[in-house]
Amino acid sequence: MEQSYVRPAEELVTHELEVKRSRFIGWITRADTEERAREVIQTARDQYPDARHHCSAFIVHQDGAQPIERSSDDGEPSGTAGKPMLEVLKGSGMQDMVAVAIRYFGGIKLGTGGLVSAYTEAVSATLEGATRVTREVRELGTVDFPHAEAGRIESELRAAGIDVVDVSYNRAATYTLAFAPGEAERVHALLAAATHGGAEMKPAGHRWVERAL
Repeated sequence: MEQSYVRPAEELVTHELEVKRSRFIGWITRADTEERAREVIQTARDQYPDARHHCSAFIVHQDGAQPIERSSDDGEPSGTAGKPMLEVLKGSGMQDMVAVAIRYFGGIKLGTGGLVSAYTEAVSATLEGATRVTREVRELGTVDFPHAEAGRIESELRAAGIDVVDVSYNRAATYTLAFAPGEAERVHALLAAATHGGAEMKPAGHRWVERAL
């Protein structure tokens, strides 16, 4: 499994430019699935129903497989819109993202080269406003602490860079810890030192977590 990759934050980023009287409105946002990407594209169509074109491109991460990559020229000459838009997304190094370029035709034809340049700029300029985050795999483990000691032990773990992602309270405080793959031995050692060997962590699978860059 790929252990980390970069994607945009959740917000919708927009940018507008004019090229020879044609108006281009760029959208970029996160899309975790192909279905979500197509929903965003449809939302752009619904919001700008009178636009001549709603060109698009998206890249969606897949665990253990190549990312899904799609693009659409939406009536522009083949290869002049969707493909250059996708190339900009690929060049960003991010995944789980969709771009839409909405065009209002201004009456002046741009030609093949002009269209490629305009759609490339529409996405590139919009992309500059996107916040990047990293999505990372974290191993999980659960461990029980006596209530009286739980706060102290939690502080020591956090200080050592171990994330506490869940806490439940019954007869003991059950903590779910998240840490980088390959760090289980270090976590066991930290727990042994913090509890004088009285705590045993049990493996609990893994999950993706997101961190700001």
